[in-house]
Amino acid sequence: MTNHGETTGSFENGEIAGYERSGSRDTHETYDAAAGSHQVTLRTPAELADALPYLLGYRPEDSIVLVALHDRGGKGRFGGRARLGIPANRDDWESAARQLAQGLVAGSERRGSRPEQIVVFLCQEPAKGESGRQVRERLAPLAHELRLACGVLDVPVIEALCISEGRFWSYCCGSEGCCPAEGAPMGLPGTSVLAAAATYAGIQVRGTLRELRARLLPQETAAALEQEVALDTAGMALVPRILDDASRVAVTEETVALAERVMRRFAEAAPVSGALMADSRDDELLGHDEAARLILGLQDRTTRDRAAEWMEGDEAGPALRLWRALARRCVGPYGEHAAAPLTLAGWVAWSTGDDLEAREALAMALGADPDYLFARLLHQACNEGLDPESVRRCLRSERGGRGRPAGEGSGGADERTGSSEGAEGSDASDGGERSVPRDAAPEPAALPALEAPARRRRRARPAGATGEGAVPGMNARPRARAAGGTRPRGSGKGVVRRHSGDSGGAGAASHDGGREG
Repeated sequence: MTNHGETTGSFENGEIAGYERSGSRDTHETYDAAAGSHQVTLRTPAELADALPYLLGYRPEDSIVLVALHDRGGKGRFGGRARLGIPANRDDWESAARQLAQGLVAGSERRGSRPEQIVVFLCQEPAKGESGRQVRERLAPLAHELRLACGVLDVPVIEALCISEGRFWSYCCGSEGCCPAEGAPMGLPGTSVLAAAATYAGIQVRGTLRELRARLLPQETAAALEQEVALDTAGMALVPRILDDASRVAVTEETVALAERVMRRFAEAAPVSGALMADSRDDELLGHDEAARLILGLQDRTTRDRAAEWMEGDEAGPALRLWRALARRCVGPYGEHAAAPLTLAGWVAWSTGDDLEAREALAMALGADPDYLFARLLHQACNEGLDPESVRRCLRSERGGRGRPAGEGSGGADERTGSSEGAEGSDASDGGERSVPRDAAPEPAALPALEAPARRRRRARPAGATGEGAVPGMNARPRARAAGGTRPRGSGKGVVRRHSGDSGGAGAASHDGGREG
């Protein structure tokens, strides 16, 4: 299980859900859910429990989920959502409840609307020898902490549900008619009225986060040993060249050219059905030596920034497939190298509108390397609902600028360097020593586009919040770098990270709100 904060904004297909109070507690509230132009009324806790996957876009596991409710003239809508993995240690429940509630309320306020009420969901499958009812009883103190934490913020919890073993229990309703002590069965997936309306509106439920992360995790097959050997061999050839300024540019061009060849290969491959089959096909199309050269080449920040330009149009799909495949090849002691392809996967997913995969990929990138600044900034921007177009615009400018004479337009190195010279965190005192002069490796234009809104939101965030927009370890001091742009690893494998200071090189340093979902 991954314990992390993660948030989402409202669905984009109009007002997806809302509520209308009706009658006493014994008759419950009614919840009006809208999918496109279709209004759906949720009248019972059972229908509310069935609606959870459609509120999130996936089926949560081992999760605390808070959903904001906003009143509008007696009726309302569901607003922001925040998710956190259930802490294994009960001593952490009070802190987790407080931080998640603060994060959701603060995030809603930043979007311009403070929630009036909150709905709580606790989702966890029974441990071995445990029943769903025992899960409900074990998590009751956590539900209590969440109700207290929301109450302190003057936002009452009007419903708290535990979902386990295909059944649900209400912590707020004592009526045996609708919420019996043995729990009430969940409806079959996809059979509710809201499911039909959501399908009509084009809202998809993606399965579980575990299934999504499986597409990005290192391989655990016999081929993993062959990939590790290929990485060892490629490292001996490529790392010295990346560290040498005279040959580094050539390595970048070779890596970009190889990635383009593989992407064309992916684009021309015959389509297959199912994510597992698609990933297996891509793995077969990517050789071990090719994967090793790409993984090591992407450890150079300049190369990674070039690769980030494949973010839209016909390039985005094959690029995302390549970054997933490379993340799966970061096997054994090369796990930390996955930060680069995972960040690129998260960036392409966010750029193309898939916020769910973006958050999970960026969370895993921070899990591989908590100091990877590009992943940290992207994760925060995605969580806070920023528009990726500002980053796309910067990368388009960088791409176009390479064809202009030096100093012309936004592609000039001096102009890019000057644009971020005064940014917070750009001074060398904020992190490790610089191994590459600024004039040798200018800051990428995309990072200032992320840093400015990130700084504004950091100032407004409650201390310790891990709800909407919170990034674990955001204020942590980056680990020191060794001279020459390298940093030792416990595995002893050689690695290079080219950088020009902490403000611009996510690649300068060696995460569901996961460590960066």
